[in-house]
Amino acid sequence: MFIDEVNLTLSSGAGGDGCMSFRREKYVPRGGPDGGDGGDGGNVVLYTDDKLSTLVDLRYRPKIAAERGGHGKGKKLTGARGDDAVIRVPPGTLVKDADGQVVADLLTPGQQMILLKGGRGGRGNARFATAQDQAPRRADRGRPGRDIVVHLELKLLADIGLVGFPNAGKSTLLSRVSAAHPKIADYPFTTLEPNLGIVRFGDFDSFVLADLPGLIEGAHEGKGLGIRFLKHIERTRILLFALDATGDDQADQFEALRAELASFNPALLEKPLALAFTKADLLTVEDAASFTNPLADLGLHHFLISAVSGFGLDQLVQALGSQVTMQREQTALDGEFGDEEVEGDTVLGDG
Repeated sequence: MFIDEVNLTLSSGAGGDGCMSFRREKYVPRGGPDGGDGGDGGNVVLYTDDKLSTLVDLRYRPKIAAERGGHGKGKKLTGARGDDAVIRVPPGTLVKDADGQVVADLLTPGQQMILLKGGRGGRGNARFATAQDQAPRRADRGRPGRDIVVHLELKLLADIGLVGFPNAGKSTLLSRVSAAHPKIADYPFTTLEPNLGIVRFGDFDSFVLADLPGLIEGAHEGKGLGIRFLKHIERTRILLFALDATGDDQADQFEALRAELASFNPALLEKPLALAFTKADLLTVEDAASFTNPLADLGLHHFLISAVSGFGLDQLVQALGSQVTMQREQTALDGEFGDEEVEGDTVLGDG
């Protein structure tokens, strides 16, 4: 089940109360205050786990709370610190507050971020002893935790996103170049959720290819499945347009797809583009040999392929792999995704 949006009610732990206590021991007159501090409440922590690919684990946990801190005790014993509530999410997860503002963008596997800090524990009466007041009769209550409602939204991280109309051969292509097993059938909208596959190229390199549900005209307005999954294209490095080579309208297909992407987010068309003319196995030998790129004036990389017979797939994979390598190097120079250590960063303040 592919779940890419959930709403959560989160609570950090309250701090434990400080203790008011006096040392009472035989032969020790006037033992003095010995009340311990309360323990701090647990934090709400977000952790990006690259073993996860959806938010389905959180769908049935709408309320998540960290543990409160333990109360202080006599003999200057500090209460136990409350356990943190660690929420594991896949890389590419956006965290938005109730007003829709982005408060965290978790991209890097292993990234750890404190979303809500727990309340501080109260001070025991031993903390208040002074020369003037050697028997203080006061102790602090622990600070309360905080409650917030957040919206988690997953945008898949992939190197290449497959874009095309339904039944353009995207799922078949993914199944041939990777170990993914998307549903394949001879009717539209067989792909109801994004599928990811790892594609090997060269001796040791690989890239992630995302097969997204087919677009139709008006997808940006909510028609078909496009409005739900167009957001997953936003974080791909390269867009690969799958165009049916058996028709005479490849240029019209391409322009219609571009129009849908531009209507959803014009920045999508600034990404590197490539063209895959699919279903070459349905062309005659003569037509395949004389096939020319109807979009040659755009100067884009183009490939005539057949995912069924395997024709042209090696050249496609190697060319895309080289392009992905260049994009990764450029990203590293620009620091677009950043690999800096963020462990311990706090998004929202103390409770």
